[in-house]
Amino acid sequence: AKMGSNGDLNANSQCLSSTGDLVLDKVVNQWMAWDKNPQTWKQMESLVREGRVVELRRRLCSRMTFGTAGLRAEMGAGFACINDLTVIQSTQGMYKYLAKYVPDLKTRGLVVGFDTRAQTSSGCTSERLARLTAAVMLCRDVPVYLFSTYVPTPFVPYAVMKYGAAAGVMITASHNRKEDNGYKVYWHNGAQISSPHDKEILRCIEESSEPWPESWNEDLVESSLLRRDPLEDVCRSYMEELNTICFHRCSLNTMSPLKFVHSSFHGVGHNYVQRAFQQFGFPPPIPVPEQKDPDPDFSTVSCPNPEEGESVLELSLRLAEREEARIVVATDPDADRLAVAEQNDNCGWKVFTGNELAALLGWWMLFNWKEAHPDPADTERVYMLATTVSSKILKAFARIEGFHFEETLPGFKWIGNRIHELTKAGKEVIFSFEESIGFLCGNMVLDKDGVSTAAVVAEMAAYLHTKNLSMNQQLINIYEIYGYHISRTSYVICNDPPTIHRIFSRLRNSGGSGVYPESCGDYCITHIRDVTTGYDSSQPDKKCVLPLSRNSQMVTFTFQNGIVATLRTSGTEPKIKYYTEFCAAPGERDISSLEEELRKVTAALVEEFLEPDKNNLLHRSV
Repeated sequence: AKMGSNGDLNANSQCLSSTGDLVLDKVVNQWMAWDKNPQTWKQMESLVREGRVVELRRRLCSRMTFGTAGLRAEMGAGFACINDLTVIQSTQGMYKYLAKYVPDLKTRGLVVGFDTRAQTSSGCTSERLARLTAAVMLCRDVPVYLFSTYVPTPFVPYAVMKYGAAAGVMITASHNRKEDNGYKVYWHNGAQISSPHDKEILRCIEESSEPWPESWNEDLVESSLLRRDPLEDVCRSYMEELNTICFHRCSLNTMSPLKFVHSSFHGVGHNYVQRAFQQFGFPPPIPVPEQKDPDPDFSTVSCPNPEEGESVLELSLRLAEREEARIVVATDPDADRLAVAEQNDNCGWKVFTGNELAALLGWWMLFNWKEAHPDPADTERVYMLATTVSSKILKAFARIEGFHFEETLPGFKWIGNRIHELTKAGKEVIFSFEESIGFLCGNMVLDKDGVSTAAVVAEMAAYLHTKNLSMNQQLINIYEIYGYHISRTSYVICNDPPTIHRIFSRLRNSGGSGVYPESCGDYCITHIRDVTTGYDSSQPDKKCVLPLSRNSQMVTFTFQNGIVATLRTSGTEPKIKYYTEFCAAPGERDISSLEEELRKVTAALVEEFLEPDKNNLLHRSV
């Protein structure tokens, strides 16, 4: 069902829209004239009729910007939300930008994928938004590789590189709450876009905000000869290429007695993880039946983020106990992130943090690299990467093993772009991660990948099993050799942007204008790095080595006792995240006192610097 012609809409909206605010009226009228989705149109109409001015301003008077994972917002009516109209506008802006900078756009084309999200009230489904994205390009004679069904997010950057496409778009909000959706953009190098492309695309979106009439024609997806479905081709090619990170297929995996359980968290992961396991020579993992099929309401979990640990893994752990499976792997709804749990001998479960899993995977990738490259000179071209808020365990590996370690700003887009640069320079990046359970083994795609990592974890566990080791025992071995790295990561929720601004402003001016705090609780601060302003007290010129990140908040404190703590705003959700880590020297064994010290510093950091009670911050509830 489509609304009548634009003329009718205009006539309706003229008599509808008088909110008493001329500027707001103008934007409301613009929305009502342009939107052709009957459900979001009616949402807007009733907001106007009920005189909900504050809500109208929230939805209409700002635009989405590119965060750490593209555009992301709630679904529903308004320029600040994800809906048919804003996706069309974003794609028209993309077209304008690509047409200017990619001369062979019409031979290279665009890749489009989508997850399983949907919202009945606004009629927004990821699939429909993907079809509209395709329609905008097709009506301008740009070929489109549109997947015919939902796929893991990493399949889009993989396809961009495979076909040499000009860019890729994935419609997903990953592990966000069910109300959200997003628009993730990949550049032709296969990494997510970063500056200056993101700013330029936003400018092009502003300049081409009126939808072209043909942009609404989602039937072009069926009728246009320029549309291809890359599903079979990409799936086959991706699964074959997994062999590059599978090291023991015949000798080990086919014989392993280990059993695995997999949850796809009501998202896209089920079929793909099954196939990846088989590609590695394992029987497919046992799926959690209640969670294996797509469900946009994520009805069996309090939130669709496997990073939340045991509470959201409840169904997986109980099934594993019944099936006598030692290991649980859980992909998030778009299958780019991975949580792992292992049954302890005393019957409880160990849910690994992202940092712990990275220690294991980093060890595993290096171990297999060294087996294949016995000449130590080869190690000179090896790199591992991590975001700056992640554990420094890989840095400890690099120091002892003689390879290179680099860190980037938070967000896998920075890692992806760095892998691209290093690969061009003849280097080999064998492992990258971010602590929020985002991992990339090898460099098959330039984004985090839960599907390939799930299979790698299975092989690593099978190998360790032949040595009578659990993953947790091996983690302790790693810490014994390279030094214990103990970290704590959590967050508070803040739905009020001015409060966030106030918190960070207070930190920057705590001892007078531009003077940062010198202590926190009883703990002395020796260095401060502020990526938002570009200040770093540890550098001779006081300038930050990492690139400036003005539109997000991030401050790192180094304490005299060696603890490093970071406070930052999330790029995808209304959260202030905090990260603390203690890196002990190799051989230091008294961890209980280290853990206690870390707990105290973390508590002081939250209490003194964030002032949760005064600022009405909500603590993590899961």
